[in-house]
Amino acid sequence: MIDMASAHTTPADPRPGLRERKKIQTRQAIRRAAYRLFADQGYDATPVDRIAEAADVSTSTVFRYFPTKEDIVLTDEYDEAMAAGIRDRPLDEPPVSSLRRVLIDMARQLTDDERAEMLTRLTLIRQVPALRARMGEGMAKTGTLLGEVLAERSGRSPEDFEVRVLVGAVLGALQEAVSHCFDHHRVDAMEDDIDRALGMLARGLPL
Repeated sequence: MIDMASAHTTPADPRPGLRERKKIQTRQAIRRAAYRLFADQGYDATPVDRIAEAADVSTSTVFRYFPTKEDIVLTDEYDEAMAAGIRDRPLDEPPVSSLRRVLIDMARQLTDDERAEMLTRLTLIRQVPALRARMGEGMAKTGTLLGEVLAERSGRSPEDFEVRVLVGAVLGALQEAVSHCFDHHRVDAMEDDIDRALGMLARGLPL
């Protein structure tokens, strides 16, 4: 008999193919151009066609990758990486422990440029009402994906009450951890606050 838990934890080759790498590079180029322009002339005063020109792509290419200007700031590749990481954890590991391990590892692997970009994104979200209004949609998509992954591991439906409550608790803990990093200028130590928040959740939220 094949040990399914061991088989499940054997990671596939994590490296994206050439086409996917090119897509990631294009998305990154658009984001970086947008952040430079937002810093120079403000978010509201920066049209998408100017972002396209600065990124050396067409306006239609920008909209192919980001359906709205808000999506340039609000979307990233972290959700899929999180889902893949959880799927590679042992099946008998508690879900919060799996998520804790995966997110801490992801945070530790962030480069200085990626941390700086995250700080830029958080600053924009707090400053721009349109971004704050749309942020809930992004959190909902993250919650849907997380619920699907946790449901796979537990043999439940993503709509089960327990799955939805766990997802809501995890997202709330993560949001507070990231906000704490931002408020206390600790983006360089984000893994510590994520570890602390999910550790509290794993212990039943003791005070």
